[in-house]
Amino acid sequence: MVFYFESKVVSPPYMLYMGFDKHENEELIRWGWPEDVWFHVDKLSSAHVYLRLHPGDTLDDIPQSVIDDCAQLVKANSIQGNKQNNLEVVYTMWSNLKKTASMDVGQVGFHKDKEVHKVKIERRINEIVNRLNKTKREENPDFRALREERERKERECQKRAQQELKMKEKEEERRKQEQAELRSYKNLMTTDKMTTNKDFLGADDDDFM
Repeated sequence: MVFYFESKVVSPPYMLYMGFDKHENEELIRWGWPEDVWFHVDKLSSAHVYLRLHPGDTLDDIPQSVIDDCAQLVKANSIQGNKQNNLEVVYTMWSNLKKTASMDVGQVGFHKDKEVHKVKIERRINEIVNRLNKTKREENPDFRALREERERKERECQKRAQQELKMKEKEEERRKQEQAELRSYKNLMTTDKMTTNKDFLGADDDDFM
């Protein structure tokens, strides 16, 4: 089971989601999307919360208010962290998550520590948690099927883009060829290579003299 939330502090809103338990978290680690951002309470057990970026956005484009929403959500869903003040929440892109065979279920590391960001949470803010919980819904998605469908659509988009690029290249080549032929025709039509009636008249006059 996965819980979905909406962060509506900005428009358009951001979608957040988290697994029901460590087994769901394991699936999310395996089948997450490249544009997802992972949040977790630093050095404590907590829920794994994911933020789906808007198309074209990067980690640096996330509004601070949305980051705060995610941080409050993981704090509220940490048995230890929910009771503590002045803790830190770490976040990074899903693609930076590292999973090895020796790790426990739901445990994760990082490929590059320098790409892990932190945000400090002084205390739980109930207004934020309550607002997010009002948008909460539960689903039982097939993570693998969703990921495969997404990749299929990406391949189709890439194929269309390649076809459009080839068509543009052919059109550009045709246009260049037409321009080259037009320049060649103009060169043939220059005045020094042409004769006029006057030229012939002059030749006739010489013949009669």
